[in-house]
Amino acid sequence: MSRVLLGVSGGISAYKAVELVRLATKAGHAVRVVQTRASLEFVGRATFAGVSGAPVLVDEFEPDPARGAFPGDPVPDHDAISHLELVERSDAYVVAPASANTIAKLAGGLADNLLTSAALAARVPLVIAPAMNDRMYRHPATRANLATLAERGAVIVPPGTGPLASAGEWGVGRLAEPREILAAVEGVLSGGGYSPRSLDGLRVLVTAGGTREPIDAVRYVGNRSSGRMGFSVAEEAARRGAEVTVVAANVALARNDGIRCVDVTTAAELAEATRKAFRDADVLLMAAAVADFRPVAAEAAKIAKDGRAGLTVELEPTEDVLVALSAERSPDQTLVGFAAEHGAAALERASAKLRLKALDAIVVNDVSVPGIGFDAHENEVTIVTADSVAHVPRGPKPEVAAAIIDAVEAVRERAGSASASVERA
Repeated sequence: MSRVLLGVSGGISAYKAVELVRLATKAGHAVRVVQTRASLEFVGRATFAGVSGAPVLVDEFEPDPARGAFPGDPVPDHDAISHLELVERSDAYVVAPASANTIAKLAGGLADNLLTSAALAARVPLVIAPAMNDRMYRHPATRANLATLAERGAVIVPPGTGPLASAGEWGVGRLAEPREILAAVEGVLSGGGYSPRSLDGLRVLVTAGGTREPIDAVRYVGNRSSGRMGFSVAEEAARRGAEVTVVAANVALARNDGIRCVDVTTAAELAEATRKAFRDADVLLMAAAVADFRPVAAEAAKIAKDGRAGLTVELEPTEDVLVALSAERSPDQTLVGFAAEHGAAALERASAKLRLKALDAIVVNDVSVPGIGFDAHENEVTIVTADSVAHVPRGPKPEVAAAIIDAVEAVRERAGSASASVERA
């Protein structure tokens, strides 16, 4: 059993720290929690006390009923100095969520509350999980403070990308998922950095967004894809350790520093960039909404209205990028298609595409359902493989992305098992 001290600073994501405590205790760790006063505005100390089974401290000078002991330990016969005794008895100190203000204090060596005083006195590994608005996270001061802490040996668990606390805002700054933070803690407890992750060493290629096919200098044929689903899939793959490249077609979302992005506009540009990156990829997730048709000839200038009664635009089919790449794939590459279908026959049409394009899986969403799919924060999909159909209920796109990556892992595991069986035969 390891003793984990958790520092909780102010922020809406403090609620996720409750799940972190639950997961840690379930894994056999003893947990004590210290909170900043600001964090009490989001989660009360009674919640953490109930989940951890130990008193929660906020003030440096308040008495600790457990006298610094962790759950399962005998209570000392003397009163302890909280910020010294807790870290002296702990095996790791994790700050989650770590606000921009707390990160700045830690980098500057300030000790004006129990959380920061404990950090300054700690001789155990320090794990920091930032959580804040994307503008605060990207500010040079925050980036410099995190770099300073990392140079001193702290393990930084990068935040995720997704909806933020302010209504309608989207970007990097969401607290990492509790299971990821726990993996980082267990990594330092074992003497390393992160524990091995399921996609470590894998190269994942994702396409995202929607292509635009020019009619003239200002008009185009396009679609309403925002790229959120593709970016969520890329973020989830990166969280699991993959080296991720995204070919982004007209995506205006914030970029994750740890993911390589290649920006394109048209279907032809997407095909070229994807084909080039596919050579080195282990997995391709084709989440982009690629135009099926494009104007035969685009005008170099803007077409003037000039009293026209109408405008006829002749269209020609674009290349089916996924079919072309499927024909070039190696046996150990995994291909996942995405199909935005409409209406009752969605699964039937998607299953036909799965066979026609020789894919390992296809992710289907019915865009006739309001509030999901294109330019929405939620989605609801069905993942179809050659031998399974799995429905993923409506939820935030990052959660749907996690289910999709789970399916990719399952497909690759089955393929590996089948390959091993053939070799033994």
